[in-house]
Amino acid sequence: MAESSEIRTGRHCVFALHAHLVFVTKFRHKVFTGTHLTRLEEIMRAVCADFETTLTEFNGEDDHLHLLVNFPPKVALSKLVNSLKGVSSRRMRQEFPELAAHYYRANKLWSGSYFAGSVGGPPIAVLRQYIEQQNRPA
Repeated sequence: MAESSEIRTGRHCVFALHAHLVFVTKFRHKVFTGTHLTRLEEIMRAVCADFETTLTEFNGEDDHLHLLVNFPPKVALSKLVNSLKGVSSRRMRQEFPELAAHYYRANKLWSGSYFAGSVGGPPIAVLRQYIEQQNRPA
């Protein structure tokens, strides 16, 4: 069971939704330095705040980022991802002109694909067993 600090409430729901997101640079080029990652984290936190989500963890390497986000059920992950990648690509291009060499003709920092995985809660086998053991009326 999730700790009470991780459980959030909405108008008509109680939830604890977390997702692990991974974004990879276009052609997996090694473009990021520590300065770039620091600025990317700031940008990602601002976008998450706009979506009423929380960026719980952020880190990355020279060619990809890992994000752990806590989000409400009203947020479609695909829309959040689209905004995170779009805003960060645009801002990084404006603030770090030296990254332009990695944008090529498409003017894209990120690969078109991404990874999203649900995180937290009991393992599927435990959850399945819990549901099976419910007292179903005859």
